[in-house]
Amino acid sequence: MGKLGRFACIFVPMALSIASLVCLILVFSGQLNKNMSLQNDLYFFKADTSEFTENPDLGAIDDLADKVDIDNDILNALQNAASAKDLMDFYKVGLWNYCEGETDDKDKETVTRCSERKANYWFNPIDEWDLEGTAVQKIFSDKDFKDGLDAYKKVSKWMFTAYIIALCLTIAEIIVGIFAIFSRWGSLATTIVSSAQTVFIMAAAITSTALYASLVAIFESFFKPYNIKASLGSKMLAVLWLGVAFSIASGFFWLISVCCCSGKSPHKKVVVEKTPYTYERVASPYLGASGNNNAHNAPAAGHSTSGSAYEPYRQV
Repeated sequence: MGKLGRFACIFVPMALSIASLVCLILVFSGQLNKNMSLQNDLYFFKADTSEFTENPDLGAIDDLADKVDIDNDILNALQNAASAKDLMDFYKVGLWNYCEGETDDKDKETVTRCSERKANYWFNPIDEWDLEGTAVQKIFSDKDFKDGLDAYKKVSKWMFTAYIIALCLTIAEIIVGIFAIFSRWGSLATTIVSSAQTVFIMAAAITSTALYASLVAIFESFFKPYNIKASLGSKMLAVLWLGVAFSIASGFFWLISVCCCSGKSPHKKVVVEKTPYTYERVASPYLGASGNNNAHNAPAAGHSTSGSAYEPYRQV
């Protein structure tokens, strides 16, 4: 098969590596452009405030009041934010920023603004909803909520770093994979890079899923009485975990390419050399120099072929 076979052998892992890269790029692009529907649909976390109510569930508020004396400060703060149009209908959180917008009567969402892009971004509802100095901030100071948000803030930095490293390693995997066409050593180097890439993309995926699931729980725990809903972005997580699957599969096939498809042609001319100290037939001395290998088949004149006749050999 030769080089053509070698190319065919690495085509599958290379295609899987490129697919994993595409998934990562989609994750990075979520919420970066308010005018593109694909990017608007890709988010980790969504806060839906379109059904915000000024008549909250008093029983649920009483549960919160056991922790903090909130009176009506949360309601007043949210009412003020809504009347000042600071409280939009929804907030979608991506890797770099968040986007906000409005929902019409047919539940069609229109993104009106996206925040500034930042590395290590995390969504802080107190700042975004202008709730500074209200009872909401007091609730965030409560140990349960404060610990949850502090963990979200800290882990988001590690998560962002893991995504950056995974992206760089995916690009490196594709570049190094080109050299795998020529030898198994190239496949070995690519397998090592692919293994590291799989570790980081899995770490990023696990962290994102757990982190934003916790954030949903935090929002549900004290904003639910005001009919503010929180949810995970199923499309973003689906793309992310699909990228993880592609990464694992590519690493497996890169490993196989180390053991198979050497790239050397199986059809090579075999040269057989004579071994030393062997014997070969020579011309009969009775026939002179013109004798050939078949001389022993014709007896020389005056000599009998019976008895002790012999055929001469030479040592080489």
